Amino acid sequence: MTWKPRLADGTAPVLVVLVVLLVALAFAGPAYSEPAGYLALLKRAAPLVILAIGQYFVVVSGGFDLSVGSLVTAEVVIAARLISGDDGNTWWVIAVLLGFGVLVGLVNGLITTKLLVPSFIVTLGMLLVLDGAVFLWTGGAPRGALSPSFRVFGRGAVDVPVLGAVPWSVLILLAVLVGAVLFMRGGTGRTLIAVGDNENAVRLAGGRVHRLRLLAFVLSGVLAALAAILLAGFAGVSAQVGQGLEFRAITAVVLGGVLLGGGRGSVVAAAAGALSLEALFSLLNLVGVSGALESAVQGVIIIAAVAYAAHGAGLRRAFKRRAAPALP
Repeated sequence: MTWKPRLADGTAPVLVVLVVLLVALAFAGPAYSEPAGYLALLKRAAPLVILAIGQYFVVVSGGFDLSVGSLVTAEVVIAARLISGDDGNTWWVIAVLLGFGVLVGLVNGLITTKLLVPSFIVTLGMLLVLDGAVFLWTGGAPRGALSPSFRVFGRGAVDVPVLGAVPWSVLILLAVLVGAVLFMRGGTGRTLIAVGDNENAVRLAGGRVHRLRLLAFVLSGVLAALAAILLAGFAGVSAQVGQGLEFRAITAVVLGGVLLGGGRGSVVAAAAGALSLEALFSLLNLVGVSGALESAVQGVIIIAAVAYAAHGAGLRRAFKRRAAPALP
């Protein structure tokens, strides 16, 4: 039997879009005439791609995580306050940040699964809680400073044979993507998709639906913490550093063809959607389009992608009805 690519998960269309955008960047700006320009694009996009991978786990299992943008902001503010410019504090603070990401994911997941509160409401509430806590703690002006050893993950690079200097953020992104792909190819990852498609069937088959959804939220929280570490190193400390990132992550996942409501989608497509979004914004900037239109562009992408998915689903249902044998 010959293997055929699955087009239903949306991987092929978003890859075509990504290739077109990368080619357009080569014509729009001289910086992209060499591989270094594209490495710089990957470096900028790495936090968003990692955030989108975390969002993918939640969306494909049938939920939403609107708290990741505020979590990123909280992580950056906490890091600056605890490190206070001291290199000796870097590693234990990184452990604290990852632990805080796990904690937020656990709270989101437990309230969603145990109290049966819709994930949209739970994570919206968490967004507000984190925003309020950050403002209360900082007064709108974060204190402290990040250490040089902390910022190296977002700004530094390592020499790789043939490729030359490759940013640490790109290497971390590749490691996360490979890990996510391997996870989704395993039994737990496939069951996670099945939960989003038909949780009753998974439950009847002996699957632990609540544990799987809880795992999805924890993974989202951990990857949001990792994205915050890279973003802080790249952009520095700000009380607005994560503002709007939750919507960008959802836009990237939708652009990647992941079905809102769960049950269908590829983690590679979600990552490609995030990279496409970053490439699109870079292209718009190069041709002189105002950055104020980014929100409008994201809105158009979400509406168009969801409409396309709904239309495709309707066509598939109609085809199945026509192909079904008539009852005697």
